Amino acid sequence: MALAGAVLALGDPLFSKGVDGGVLLIVVGKAVATLALLLASVVLMIWFERKIISDMQNRVGPNRAGPWGILQTLADAFKLFTKEDLLPERADRRIFRLAPYLSVVPAFLAFSIVPVGGFVTIAHHRTQLQLADPPVGILFLLAVSSIAVYGIMLAGWSSGSKYPLLGSVRASAQMVSYEAALGLSVAAVVLITGSLSTRDIVIDQHGHLAGFLPNWNVLRLGFIPFVIFLIAGTAELNRPPFDLVEAEQELVGGYFTEYSSMRFGLFYLAEFMNTITMSAVNVTLFFGGPDGPWFHSVRWLGGIVWFLAKTVVFLFSYVWLRATLPRFRYDQLMDLGWKRLIPLSLGWLLVLAAMIVSRPWGFSVVAGGLLFVALLARAVMVGRSATDELAPGPVGEAG
Repeated sequence: MALAGAVLALGDPLFSKGVDGGVLLIVVGKAVATLALLLASVVLMIWFERKIISDMQNRVGPNRAGPWGILQTLADAFKLFTKEDLLPERADRRIFRLAPYLSVVPAFLAFSIVPVGGFVTIAHHRTQLQLADPPVGILFLLAVSSIAVYGIMLAGWSSGSKYPLLGSVRASAQMVSYEAALGLSVAAVVLITGSLSTRDIVIDQHGHLAGFLPNWNVLRLGFIPFVIFLIAGTAELNRPPFDLVEAEQELVGGYFTEYSSMRFGLFYLAEFMNTITMSAVNVTLFFGGPDGPWFHSVRWLGGIVWFLAKTVVFLFSYVWLRATLPRFRYDQLMDLGWKRLIPLSLGWLLVLAAMIVSRPWGFSVVAGGLLFVALLARAVMVGRSATDELAPGPVGEAG
């Protein structure tokens, strides 16, 4: 731990001896490899989701293009490339063309700060298996994730049509509502680890609790921030059961109704890329990232295997939610974000801060919070009963 902390204090060891041509080539190679692997992961994720849902619904799923239908996503991408690229007559042409990229680029930028393994040596240069490790990585993550809202909002506004505009307004309100709860759950992680660097957060989770439990933040924080992050992240991704931005019965497809060809494909790509990125961030913040028992002869390969295994579990969870839960009503979605998740995440953050100061103070905060919630619930019940008594009876009933 001490040696790892000393290495992190200097940042990526790739830059410890300055920047030369070899270092630049390694950085460019890491960027290209990260983008290529992320795109390949999207292809596999789409196939994985189709297969899992078809198994849950007792269907076959894609099985024609390639073995087990694994090339079906590539066939769909080729089909989108050959379709006509439509541009609505009333659309703002520049913004209409720019909006899909504002949805895709933030997903890649957010993944760039995720550590997927330990350290490797390339051409006598030691570097970490992470594209970038800025000291303010968590702030960078929150900043780039908020940019995706602009892509969705501008896509609906620039289409020059009412249905996409309604879809974009609904999507923006949903994402902004759950961004607060998501940020407070991330603040709990920063509070207990004392660092904004994602690699520092991973290293802080090394070791064991009570001698046998992993020292993961999901256990150290009491599960609540993890559950809030999972729910808020699902709403941020616009995935079921929070996919009201694509409610076909109401919005004819949502903010991308007027898009076609690969511009529509970019929104589709952004959704699945964001799902992979959110799963990787969840693993990094709460489940130790690539940390795990080393069972490979090559140590860095073991970290990658553990990271992929944890990420696949979350990807399966997203598919499972999509296949089982019905869509929320919009008022239920807003009530969950503003009336449940934000107060709960803020209250739990106060409890964690009090626990760090002193355990007795923390328990007193918990007791005071429970008493406040009980009094508030009682006041709400009294108010509802009084309202029911004052309400007029059914028509025809005697006064």
